[in-house]
Amino acid sequence: MRVVSDGSKHSISLLLVLVILLSSLAGCASIAGVGAAEPMAQMRVYPEEIEAGESITFDARESDPVEGVITKFRWDFGDLSSAETIVGFTSHRYSEWGIFVVTLTVVNDQGGEDTVSQQVRVNGAPVVMVEIPESVRAGDVVILDASSTYDPEGGELQFLWDLDWGKDSNGDGDARNDADSTNETAIIETNLSGNISGSLTVTDDRGSSAIEYWSIEVKTRRWAVEWSEKTVVYNWSGYLDQGDGWEAVHIPGNEGILFSVEAILELERDLIEPQDNFTLNIAVPTWPWYYEAKTEGGNITTNESATAEIERSALNPIPTGGEYSADSQENLLFQLLNAPDSRNGTGEWTWSIFANDADPDPPFELMPDPDPGNAWDLTATFVIMVPSIVELA
Repeated sequence: MRVVSDGSKHSISLLLVLVILLSSLAGCASIAGVGAAEPMAQMRVYPEEIEAGESITFDARESDPVEGVITKFRWDFGDLSSAETIVGFTSHRYSEWGIFVVTLTVVNDQGGEDTVSQQVRVNGAPVVMVEIPESVRAGDVVILDASSTYDPEGGELQFLWDLDWGKDSNGDGDARNDADSTNETAIIETNLSGNISGSLTVTDDRGSSAIEYWSIEVKTRRWAVEWSEKTVVYNWSGYLDQGDGWEAVHIPGNEGILFSVEAILELERDLIEPQDNFTLNIAVPTWPWYYEAKTEGGNITTNESATAEIERSALNPIPTGGEYSADSQENLLFQLLNAPDSRNGTGEWTWSIFANDADPDPPFELMPDPDPGNAWDLTATFVIMVPSIVELA
């Protein structure tokens, strides 16, 4: 009986020990997370597509802890950067273009975890490359070349050039939104020196745009000028009855600066004395200059004709050569020929001849006039200073 009694006591003691051990093991299992409830991760992304350099928002607030509460949100943005938050809301800026896999892991207070992933597309803006000539002079044709521009994703590109911010091509009041060209290359014809500024906007097939601003300095051209004398002769001839007149209008010296003029009116030699008497006039209203000369009888013994003469020298100072700056040869020539101290004689010259007397007259009223008029010849000789213009390299 003692043995049995002792055995029963030992059995009861072993049973109690087993119960305590099982309870302890059960507690350890609970601490280790065995059988813990896992949360359910959910993630929304907006906007679904962004441009490089922009921010995107991630929302995991609809994630379900299942049991307890969510204590951690671990974010892996797919670009070697990550973050951990206690709220299910964050944002991230992508500096590079590409497709990134964003992974979210949520952890609840039971030690359970759940993971969800989503793709994010970051569009790369076009890379704009514009080639501009290093040196531009007035009159040059400038080619702006953007053919090296590309889209990182290889998409099709659209080009929009505003070739001069100083001009409002479309008339909308904004000189910086014109569509002067839509090609890869654009052409600008320069006429004047100065600065030309503009822009190129390139848009890819996803609507992403990049703008390149540019400016061109248009320089003047350099010229060497030398002056030389040139003689220009005008000749008129005709016949005038007594009391009649003749007139001619012309512009001498358009190609240079007038220096001197000599005009000689010569009458046909009459066989009967006295020689006829004509008057020669010159008028230059823009100068102003008016001069009159009457013919004088020639020497009968040497068979000279009656003549009238007008002569004037040093109409303008003799110009000196040198180097000049101008946008074009035409502009420089205009500057040289219209210098303030070199404009004497510019404009129209009016020559006029009037037949005062044609002697002798008839002795009686009804008799024929033995000398009704006279033939004449007028020669005007101009000395003109003409510039020679050569462009310097």
